[in-house]
Amino acid sequence: MKITNLQSYMLDALSLLKLMISVPSFSRDEKNVADMVFDWMVGIGLSPNRKGNNIWVKSPGFSTDKPTILMNSHLDTVKPGDKWSVDPFKPIEDNGKITGLGSNDAGASVVSLTQVFRLLVQQEQPNNFVLAITAEEEISGANGIVSILDDIGHIDLGIIGEPTNMQMAIAERGLMVLDCYVDGKTGHAAREEGENAIYKAIPAIEWFRNHPFSESNGLLGPVKMSVTMIEAGKQHNVVPDVCHFVVDVRINECYSNKELFEKIESFLDIKVVPRSFRLNSSYIPETHPVVKRGLALELSTYGSPTTSDQAQLSFTTLKIGPGDSARSHTPDEYVFVNEIENGIQIYYELLNQLDLSRIIHK
Repeated sequence: MKITNLQSYMLDALSLLKLMISVPSFSRDEKNVADMVFDWMVGIGLSPNRKGNNIWVKSPGFSTDKPTILMNSHLDTVKPGDKWSVDPFKPIEDNGKITGLGSNDAGASVVSLTQVFRLLVQQEQPNNFVLAITAEEEISGANGIVSILDDIGHIDLGIIGEPTNMQMAIAERGLMVLDCYVDGKTGHAAREEGENAIYKAIPAIEWFRNHPFSESNGLLGPVKMSVTMIEAGKQHNVVPDVCHFVVDVRINECYSNKELFEKIESFLDIKVVPRSFRLNSSYIPETHPVVKRGLALELSTYGSPTTSDQAQLSFTTLKIGPGDSARSHTPDEYVFVNEIENGIQIYYELLNQLDLSRIIHK
């Protein structure tokens, strides 16, 4: 179903995007942009809630008897690099595109989801909707989306707004960082003394380099483990007694972080310490109603290598949004105006009157 008065919502979307670009909103420092978005929502007649730098609003007539769909994207941006040719905080609309920090990641998703929320709640829906514009996504922070989940309550489906060219990222890699420690024994480097912790660490490092975890359904490929840092020794003539190395583990949709950690630990006889189990891989099957709806709209599916707030959420999620991930975190970041227009239309067609009854078990 086409939106008949789309241009009116587009004007509001572009106005909000330009306001967001003009207010610096680095992770953990989003207060000013959160103030602005909150006041903007009040100004158009919404009744938002706020906790820290997170804002959310529930659809009118919210009922626990209905399934609940979360529509989420983030306020924060990374800091701009030195290669910008224009002021990153001065939005420029030219030649059908808007340039500015956060325009693509993820301002375009924020303003598109906001307009679609307004459209959806104008008519009776089989689902509740919660629009949540949140903080600290770029650092997977504890004061972002996870800090308001208890306030929102049960969620049956999450739509995570990130630049995907409005294609459906039905899987996303998880991330786990491991600190590994190998013990040796000090001795003089000039004599056959001690046990060199570096040499003892080599078999474990080679294991991380070469061990295959074969489970994969093809969306994200196999698990990838990379040793990225190593530290040992304090002076050249002393055999080191400890070798510490760090492993970056990118996890596919077939494993949880904890499950994979337990498998890794069972193979090695060294000390392996996970920094966190928070950033898990995710997967939504193609048989899910929202994915089936997207396929009927001729959207494609793929597995995303980049991490988003999706990794911190335990309920079913789909990552989709206007813009291109290749532009994120780049100088002169931009988004095309027609990408936002397309985003609003597709989000609406994806969610309007969506039937989740077959998968909901209250």
